[in-house]
Amino acid sequence: MSAPERNYQPFDKDAASRGGYLYTATDRLSCRLATGRSLDVILSANQFSGRSIIDLGCGDGFYTIRYWDRARPRTVTAIDAAASAIEVANRNKQDRPINFQVGDIHALPFPDDSFDLALLQSILHHDDRPDHAIREAFRVAPVILIHEPNGNNPGLKVIEKTSRYHIEHGEKSYSSRRILRWVREAGGVVTWRKFAGFVPMFSPDWLARTMKAIEPVLEGTPGLRALGCALFVLVARRASPARC
Repeated sequence: MSAPERNYQPFDKDAASRGGYLYTATDRLSCRLATGRSLDVILSANQFSGRSIIDLGCGDGFYTIRYWDRARPRTVTAIDAAASAIEVANRNKQDRPINFQVGDIHALPFPDDSFDLALLQSILHHDDRPDHAIREAFRVAPVILIHEPNGNNPGLKVIEKTSRYHIEHGEKSYSSRRILRWVREAGGVVTWRKFAGFVPMFSPDWLARTMKAIEPVLEGTPGLRALGCALFVLVARRASPARC
């Protein structure tokens, strides 16, 4: 089995067996709080309205559909290597004109500058070539938005090494410094960034409620948020031609 297949097959199996991913096809409180915060932070960057969007690594379409409903982009194309996840996304989109399709985010079948914005949401930490994924995103769009687990957080590193889910799904977070370097090397300039979130998925309800109560304080405290928050989100524009 190739490395790309190892990366997406656990998600393909999840979608086929559950009708979605473990953290989206559930009512578990921690998952609802974590996914809700991700949605809110990404939308707070104000990058979707009226624009053509490509969602790279869209998975089961959970987030993509909500971006369509809440931000009203002009068009949305969404790509993922997991065929079962794309089947779920196409079922769940109902009559929304979202173009979900199976594809490789490293070899997109679109000309340069086909879109206004490329979204890379929680895909780089599953990818064996995250720097190349950023370059390909910049090839098809002049602006990219990256959402990733905050690899500066030592607690997150412990979870990655001990959680069965994280191990089986190949979770590996990156520091904000490394992600920023990849963006610069791809010819990008960061225009907006934010550390946010605190609730870990799959945690007990009591812990999720406690961490949610602490979350605003952590997000508002300089220094601490870079080490303690769960998410790192940035927007970058292409300042020079992407180096493929």
